[in-house]
Amino acid sequence: MSHLTSDKTKLLGRVRRLRGQMEAIERAVDEEKECGEVLHLVASVRGAIAGLTNELLEAHLQHHVLGADDEEERRKGVEDLSSVLRSYLK
Repeated sequence: MSHLTSDKTKLLGRVRRLRGQMEAIERAVDEEKECGEVLHLVASVRGAIAGLTNELLEAHLQHHVLGADDEEERRKGVEDLSSVLRSYLK
C-alpha cells in the first residue's frame, strides 16, 4: 500500500471519523436512544464505509491495474480486486 502514503493523512482522517461515528452508535445504544436515531447513525457509518471503500478501490485500480508495470503485476491486481469484490458483494 505504499502508493497510499500520498493520501495517508486523508485516509486516516476518514478512519478516525468512522471510529467517532461508531463510538456515537455505542453511546446511543448504551443510553437507550430511540431506534430512529440509532438507525440514522448506522446509516451514516454505512455511507462513510462506502466512501472509504470507493476511494481504496479507485486507488487500487489506478496503481495495480492501470499503472501496472507489466502484465503479471496487472493480473495480480485484477485477481486481488476480484477477490475483494467477491467478499464485498456476499
